[in-house]
Amino acid sequence: MYRAVTRQIEVIVEPNFLPERSSAEDSRYFWAYTIAIVNSGTETVQLKTRHWIITDGAGRSQEVRGEGVVGEQPVLEPGERFEYTSGVPLQTPSGFMTGSYQMVTESGEPFEIDIPAFSLDSPNYKRTLN
Repeated sequence: MYRAVTRQIEVIVEPNFLPERSSAEDSRYFWAYTIAIVNSGTETVQLKTRHWIITDGAGRSQEVRGEGVVGEQPVLEPGERFEYTSGVPLQTPSGFMTGSYQMVTESGEPFEIDIPAFSLDSPNYKRTLN
């Protein structure tokens, strides 16, 4: 699991490789990732937008920006948790993702929270460390 905390908002990520949706012959590798967002602060906040940077094992990056997550813009009161699962395909058996969520407080103050960088590795992929 990967964790980041910004302004008492914790983002926890757990990636999982999906071999049934992947094909080495077609250079298609697929991961699901589950994200939990926990409001440990004292203010009610809402997630407005997401920004992802997805990088495959060959160093190719793509940026994804959009409204909310999985079609929602959740409101989190103090102590509340929101969890969702999404997925990402890559052309290589490894890569990583990182990003941020744009949040807004009840009083209208916008701020960003970090999504921790997390690794996407297929179980059969052999990494070489230099």
